[in-house]
Amino acid sequence: MPNRTPARFAAQRQRFAAVIPFPGLPFPNLAKSKRIRDPQGLPESLGWMGAMEVRLATTKKDIRKAQKLRFKVFYMEGGARADPRSAFSRRDICPFDSFCDHLLVIDHAARNRFGRVKPKVVGVYRLLRQEDAARAGGFYTAREFNIAPLLARHPDKRFLELGRSCVHRDWRSKRVVELLWRGIWTYVRHHRIDVLIGCASLPGVNAIEHADVLRYLDAHARADGEWSAGARADRRAPVPPEPVATAIPPQRRLPPLVKGYLRVGARFGDGAVVDRQFGTTDVFVIMPVADIDPRYRQYFGGDAAEVNVAA
Repeated sequence: MPNRTPARFAAQRQRFAAVIPFPGLPFPNLAKSKRIRDPQGLPESLGWMGAMEVRLATTKKDIRKAQKLRFKVFYMEGGARADPRSAFSRRDICPFDSFCDHLLVIDHAARNRFGRVKPKVVGVYRLLRQEDAARAGGFYTAREFNIAPLLARHPDKRFLELGRSCVHRDWRSKRVVELLWRGIWTYVRHHRIDVLIGCASLPGVNAIEHADVLRYLDAHARADGEWSAGARADRRAPVPPEPVATAIPPQRRLPPLVKGYLRVGARFGDGAVVDRQFGTTDVFVIMPVADIDPRYRQYFGGDAAEVNVAA
């Protein structure tokens, strides 16, 4: 058996580092994870449903788990194109991650390939408050949509950006989505958020194929007046004035996330943007908290008996 002394491991690691083709890419931090965010009075655990818990990430290890799930869903399933660093680490790494809070759904009854119980992150959402966006140089959404006028019209409102939402393929169910939304609503109440914004995605980079869906959103759920916002002129996807005829009605072609936003009363901005890295056509979502359907505010506020949500 080869001599696997600590000194030999260190030498092997040093030699490996010298040939890594991605400059600046660090080795995984094997040190004990440290707390990364101050919960500011919000409990880490935001609720339970059976063996599944929704809570905030509090360590670098938590965030790495969220990034690994995002990589699996966005890149391995969805066909997004990874940059060298993400491809090497098998994680969806984004510079905005360090400025965000990360909401996790964890199945504490999950089992590994050996049949042993091992808690697993099965759903995630990324939350970026306005004060943290200012430190990051702006909201992630601003890369695609012109939201500066919207923010300027509401200087007294507190905005929260929702993003990077995904659920593990084997756990895609109403229960996981509900837990995520209960966590979001607890977070919204705690931080006194007034407005939720973000991007929702349609599959594929050919916006023309989504012309009927985009016209449907424009006709039935467009954000007008003081809440209006549109795609940036340099990113706006060309869409024909008339929708492409399809056998399936546009409301039935909406992705589940867009349908969910519509149900709670969300509105959508003007135009769409093609995101070639993720292979999607994005639309802008705007949800003033006061306009969210009261039924959902009450339900996600924790009144359902089967879920114990922290106040």
